[in-house]
This record gives sequence, C-alpha cells and structure tokens, in this order.
Amino acid sequence: MPPQTPTTPNKFYFFYGHRKPSQNRPTVRGGLFSNRQTLAPPKPKSNKLTHHFEIQKWDPHFLSQSNSPSPDTSFSASIRLSPIARFIIDSFRKNDYKWGPTVVTELNKLRRVTPTLVAEVLKVQTNPTLAFNFFHWVEKQKGYHHNFASFNAFAYFLNRANHFRAADNLPELMDAQGKPPSEKQFEILIRMHSDAGRGLRVYHVYDKMRNKFGVKPRVFLYNRIMDALVKTGHLDLALSVYSDFREDGLVEETVTFMILIKGLCNAGKIDEMLEVLGRMRNKLCKPDVFAYTALVRIMVPAGNLDGCLRVWEEMKRDRVEPDVMAYSTIIGGLAKGGRVLEGYELLKEMKSKGHLIDRAIYGSLVESFVGENKVGLAFDLLKDLVSSGYRADLGIYNNLIEGLCNMNKLEKAYMLFQVTIKEGLEPDFLSVKPLLLAYAEKKQMEEFLKLLEKMEKLGFSVIDNLSKFFSHLVEKLGPIMAMEVFTHLKERGYVSVEIYSLVMDSLYLSGEVEKALSLFDEIKSSDLKPDSSIYNIAILCFVDRGEIKEACLCHNKIIEMSCIPSVAAYCCLAKGLCEIGEIDEAMMLVRDCLGSVVSGPMEFKYCLTILHICKSNDAEKVISVLSEMMQQGCSLGNVVCSAIISGMCKYGTIEEARKVFSNLRDRKLLTESDTIVYDELLIDHMKKKTADLVISGLKFFGLESKLKSKGCKLLPD
Repeated sequence: MPPQTPTTPNKFYFFYGHRKPSQNRPTVRGGLFSNRQTLAPPKPKSNKLTHHFEIQKWDPHFLSQSNSPSPDTSFSASIRLSPIARFIIDSFRKNDYKWGPTVVTELNKLRRVTPTLVAEVLKVQTNPTLAFNFFHWVEKQKGYHHNFASFNAFAYFLNRANHFRAADNLPELMDAQGKPPSEKQFEILIRMHSDAGRGLRVYHVYDKMRNKFGVKPRVFLYNRIMDALVKTGHLDLALSVYSDFREDGLVEETVTFMILIKGLCNAGKIDEMLEVLGRMRNKLCKPDVFAYTALVRIMVPAGNLDGCLRVWEEMKRDRVEPDVMAYSTIIGGLAKGGRVLEGYELLKEMKSKGHLIDRAIYGSLVESFVGENKVGLAFDLLKDLVSSGYRADLGIYNNLIEGLCNMNKLEKAYMLFQVTIKEGLEPDFLSVKPLLLAYAEKKQMEEFLKLLEKMEKLGFSVIDNLSKFFSHLVEKLGPIMAMEVFTHLKERGYVSVEIYSLVMDSLYLSGEVEKALSLFDEIKSSDLKPDSSIYNIAILCFVDRGEIKEACLCHNKIIEMSCIPSVAAYCCLAKGLCEIGEIDEAMMLVRDCLGSVVSGPMEFKYCLTILHICKSNDAEKVISVLSEMMQQGCSLGNVVCSAIISGMCKYGTIEEARKVFSNLRDRKLLTESDTIVYDELLIDHMKKKTADLVISGLKFFGLESKLKSKGCKLLPD
C-alpha cells in the first residue's frame, strides 16, 4: 500500500479590492473601456514655499469659457460613447477643453473620422468654441463629407449653446456643401424655436424653407408653425401661413382648425372664429364639448362675455351637451362680468339637467348678487346650497354678512356671524369688517366694542385688524369719523402707532393740520414710540404751518432712527427751506434724497443737472435744461429756481442768473413779482457766499483773532 501523503488544507484567497492604478497600468472597472483611472507621475517636492499661479483667474479667454464642462461631467457622459468618440473627448479633456495644436495633433492620430462619429461627439459637447473648431476641422479631412446626422447634431448643439441664430444658417451651409436641406432639418429648427417661444424666428425659418429652398411642409409641420405663432401673439402671421396651407392644397385636420379658432378667440375676432368653425363643421367634424369649453375658458379672462355666449349658442346648435366644467366656466365669467342674472338662468338650466353643481358656482353667484344689492336672491342660493347637501364656506358667509350690513340689517348680520362660529368656521377680518364699518357709521360704539371683545375671545389680533379697519374707514367715511372712532378706542386702550399714522395722514390730506399735529403731540407724550411714518406726516404738517425748524427736527429724528424720510417729506421740507432762503440746506437735502431713495423725484434730478451746468456760467445752457425739464412734465418750482441761484452764486455770476430769470419771465413762466423775489434771494445768497469767502480768508491768514481783539463784532463767535 503506497504511503499516504499528508493532506494540505486548501489555500484561501482573499479579495482585497481593486489594485491601485499606476501611470502605465490603468484600472478598468464597469465595462471594457469604461471608468479608466490613471495616476499622474509624482511631482518632485520642493522645500520652498511656492505659490501656484492659476492663469484661469487672470486670462479673459478662460473667463469667457466659464460654461465649459467639468472633466467629471464630460467623462460620465462619455461612458455611453464608442471608444473612438471617448478618445476624442479625452483629447479635449487633457487640453483643458481648449482648441489648439495639441488637440489637432491628438486628432490626427485617427485614421478615419465618420459623420456618425462627429454626431456622437457633438451630442455630449457643451463648449461652443471647441465644437465650432472640431466641426470645421473634420470637414477639411481627406474624403470626409458631412451627412444629415452630423448637421442635425450640430443644429441641436447650437440651440443647446443658445446660438440659435447660427443654427438658422445651417441650411445655407448644407446647400453649399452639396447637401440640400430636407423638411427634417427645417422641422428641427422650427421645433427648437417653438419650444423656446421665439415666434418670429419660427416664421423666419418657415419663410426660408418655402420661398428660398422650395420645401413645402406637411400638415403636421404647418400645425406646429401656426401653433407657435398663435401662442406668441402673432395671429396675422399665423393666418398668412394658413393661406399658404390652403394654396398648397392640403387638407385641414382637427388640430389645424382648433389652433386657428383659439387664436381668433384670444384676439377677440368672433366673426372670423365662427367662420373657421363653420368650415370645420362642413369639412371635417363638429367640435366636441372639450373644444367648446376651451374656447369659453380663453374668452372669460379677457372679459369677452358676448363672444362666450355666441360660442355657447354654437354649441347648442351643434347639439353638443355641455358638461359641468363648461357650465362652471361660463357661469363664473358671467357672474364676475356683471351679468349675474344670465349666469343664474344657466344655473337653473344646469340644475334641471341633474348636473352636480360645484360650491364655487354658488359662491361666485352669491358674491355678484351681493355686489348688485340683490341680497334676497343671494339667500335663495344659500338655501338651495344647503338643500343640495352642501355646507356653505366662509367666503359665502362673508359676502352675505356684507350684503346685510349694506341693507342696514345689522342684527341679522350679527346673527349670521354667530352662525359661522357655530358651523365651526374660523371668521377672519373680512367677516367682521362690514359689521365694524356699519357700527361706526351708525355710531353704535357699544356694539362696536362688544364685537371687539368677541374678536379677542375668538383669538383675533385686534390691534392688527383695527389697523386694516381704519384704512377702510378713512376711505369710506372720511377722517372726521375716523377721529371720533379713534377717540372712543383710546379710552379702552385699543391704540397703536400704525393707527395714529393712518388717522394723522387722513387728517393732513383733508386739510386738518392742527388736529393732525395734536395727535402728534399726544403720541409723543404717551408710552408709544413714534416711528418714521409719524415723523414724515409731522414734517408735512409743520411745513404747511410754516414751522420749518420743527420740521427739520423731525427730519433729524428720522435719521437718528436709521430710517429714510419719505419722498413727500423730502420734497416738502426742501420747498420750505427754499421759501425761508436756506438754499444751501435745501440743496443738501436734494442730494441726500437722491442718494437714499430708489427713485427720486424728477425735480431733484434736474436740480443737480442745473448745478452742474452752472459751472459753465452760460445762461443759454441753463435755459435749455429748463426747457427739457418742462417737456418732461416737470413744473418750475421754487426748488428748481433755488438751484439756479445756488449754482450761479457758486460757479457763475449774478448777470447770468438774471438772464435766466428774465427769460422765464418773458416766457410767462414766472410772474413779475416772483422775478423780483428771486432777484432779492439771488443778491442775499451772493452776499452770504461773499461773506463766507471773506471769513474763510481771515481764518486762513490768522486775522480773525486780531479783529476780535480790536472789538470787531461782525465776525461770528
């Protein structure tokens, strides 16, 4: 028996992952030629601290190619490409997606490049410069000719890179290279422009296709062209294309007719639309309920209710039974358009046919009936709604409460308000606004305050809602009534800065300046802190009363609060400063306004222009600026005249300023008395400027202290 050899256990092999890639042995994963990873040769390390210079941060050529694809993006897209196409993409990537001699050297290694390969590369390319150069390089290769696939891929690329104008020139390039474009090439361009909403470009391509190259579109492409023109608002061009369609002897489809009908409905050309509709009915078929509903939905937002009813009659003529969507669309349009009775008749017709009526239809009719003071019919609709098994929503209740308040039936309105609470609905400001306005108008302040207490129990933010209420109260009943209501509310502590601002503004606009200022004094003495809106209104009131210094103090308060005065406050304060002769301060305010607000008044902008023109010391140039200003609709005020005085006193002479004012007087833009007043202001301001120059000279030469020591009292302390 032969000796037994000792059995050795099987050797276990462990998989430690993929081997590390090296410079010469790339690791391949996933596919045969995909996901290649290589390592760059190691760079020698330097002990010195060196800064790497990145030319991308300095060269504008690189900045212009900011939309170049990242290597990862291009490489992931190249996974689906053929090996040769990936070789071309890799050559682009190795040269940082820049066309140059190194890229050409890499591409010259290829023995043959086919149009299919070019199309494959262009499909994943996003760099315009690189794609242009590659496309033109390949056509110079021996024996190469572009085909339709490469041209189509280039057209798609140009559109993707937003070079659609260059894409429109591809048919000429194809024709020059002996490949006359077919309908498919034009279809690609038309589809790209229509998807981007470029209607005029669509017509340009169509005109080139038909008149220059003699290619006649099919029905499908005609429909695409007309649809793009209609959607972009070029109905006249769409009708001209349709006339070409008929000249070619093509037969319309349902889509063709519906495109034209929708375009004519949008333009409000009902007679032409009915003519096309009749042609569709005779040649092809009757429109269905969806087509008619689409026409109604087009005309309702435009307010063309007569056209809607004519389409409705055509639908009945074709014996097309309207569905719920058609009824709800036209009833809602009639209700909002002030023809609620016609909508109500359609509702009865809809109910007689057994249709399920949506609650939104009831809501639109109730709102319109309340707006026309037909509250009885609105309540009939509420009963019908409840009997149909629906539950009224908050909008319907709000409209009914408003209708009852308009009829002075406040008890019933309050009872309906309580019904909304019992129904589990959460009332909002629109629920209580009609009651508050009615109580204020009837001066029933006890009921008014009880309603406020009820609102607090329901979780309302009473102060915020009162601010909204006062804005409506001022608009409906005026500032005096608002002042009376506000007086009662102050006793109960219902006050806020916003309410003060609303009441003060309404009093100022109605001419009650003293009452507005009394509220201003009141809020300053209270625990509330006035905001910038309060001080803005106070500036207007103080300037109207002639207290310019108080207005300036209010302006300073706004600046201390790190806020910006309103444009009205700027204009009013600048006007007041000019009236008391403080011209320099007014010009400073003009500059501050234009530097702070987003869009300053045109008068202030021309003031700065006048100050700049005065540097030339030429009255004719100033007069031309004033003429331009008045042509722009800007009036000649005292701020503009003060700008003339300030500019001429600082840069020009009194004689040139007087020429400007005399010209304005001759053109009857200034009265004789105003001319005399401005002449006195001119002389006084020139004296101030001269005195300022003298004092500055004395300070510069150190003579001010000597004059004061000798008893001179003319110099300021």
